[in-house]
Amino acid sequence: MPVRLLVFTRTTAYRHDSIPAGVEAVRTLGDFEVDHTEDPRALETPLDAYGAVIFLSTSGEVLTPAGRERLAGYVEAGGGFVGVHAAACTEYEWPYYGELLGARFDRHPDLQPGRAIVEDREHPATRHLPAVWDFFDEWYDFRTNPSGSVRVLARADESSYEGGGMGADHPLVWCREQGAGRVFYTALGHASEAYDDPVFRTHLLGGIDWAARSAR
Repeated sequence: MPVRLLVFTRTTAYRHDSIPAGVEAVRTLGDFEVDHTEDPRALETPLDAYGAVIFLSTSGEVLTPAGRERLAGYVEAGGGFVGVHAAACTEYEWPYYGELLGARFDRHPDLQPGRAIVEDREHPATRHLPAVWDFFDEWYDFRTNPSGSVRVLARADESSYEGGGMGADHPLVWCREQGAGRVFYTALGHASEAYDDPVFRTHLLGGIDWAARSAR
């Protein structure tokens, strides 16, 4: 049976113009049944039917207290969670969310071309990538460096763009386990054009498959 996904795109801070393109990309990536919502009440109901919950460029405080409790329980019990781009700019007032995702957004330089260094090519999200991946994005900096607490899949090469603030050790894509659940995060995906890029689409599909434990 197709894996069912919940794509959540509520924003209470900055809103990315690329959200519709991202939702459409998830709908067309694979054999998924996709429910898309911006209603926080959707996260208050049982989530067990979903292979993964995807926060796609959410921002600000987007969950109710009941939704927070439900999402945490879902992941701890074995559910999958995928964060894309501005998912790291979300739920700053909920400490658990920072632990779940692995790091929180701090700042970014201007949108520009740069390079990602692929550290782990065994993961479904990165095994198709070259060792050095040229991309066009915002190259997020994070408030803390998640290295050591996550499995880093790709790092930003700050020598390839202007304005990086984390130095040589700059995780950009990673995964981790939370309780019995799986968490995947990619900082990439700012521009609508990313979701038409076959390489990025395969990257996103691999992350979703891993988090949802989808066999492919």
